[in-house]
Amino acid sequence: MSVQDVRQRSITKSAILSGFQMARVIAPGEVIRVLNGAKIRFVLVGAYGLAGWSKEARATEDVDVLVAAQQVKKAVRVLLEAFPLLDEVDLPVVTRLQDRETGKVAIDVMKPLQQPHRAVFKHTRKETAWGQTFRVPTLEMALVMKSADMISLYRADEDKYQDAHDFILMAKRNPDADEGKLAEIGSLLYPEGGKDLVEMARKARAGEKLNL
Repeated sequence: MSVQDVRQRSITKSAILSGFQMARVIAPGEVIRVLNGAKIRFVLVGAYGLAGWSKEARATEDVDVLVAAQQVKKAVRVLLEAFPLLDEVDLPVVTRLQDRETGKVAIDVMKPLQQPHRAVFKHTRKETAWGQTFRVPTLEMALVMKSADMISLYRADEDKYQDAHDFILMAKRNPDADEGKLAEIGSLLYPEGGKDLVEMARKARAGEKLNL
């Protein structure tokens, strides 16, 4: 099985697990189909978008997509038309589409207003699943995004530990990460971010403890 096949299998298995474990889950393939049909420029992120790099399938309740700034409103509109049981909750950096009955978030339409999200569209690769072609973050961008979540002042501790778990898996299972590119993208977070990120990846691969 090729490396690309392993990535695709992890993404699709995550969707299957989500469908088995949770009711009223909207499948990522449905979201991708709607956005592709409307010619929306987006990147699949979150648990589905990074599953190919962690090479571990995991159930999740929502689909996270990062949408080009000028198309956020259009993306929200076409998704609400496609999934009429969802309600819109517009926040500064994300528009959340929530199930009207359960109140749970089904789709997060993320806005590229902060780093590293502003740079994601420059660092993507194509994947194919569910009969659709779409983009996910490159390995180096995926590591940067997880490290940004780990140091966020607005993220709950329990979520940071999950982020650390994902970061460690991605670093260990993809030892061929480009350290130069990792340092370049990591520097977008803060001046010494690139250097710190390369060291964090080294620690993860060596089995050393990460400080959250």
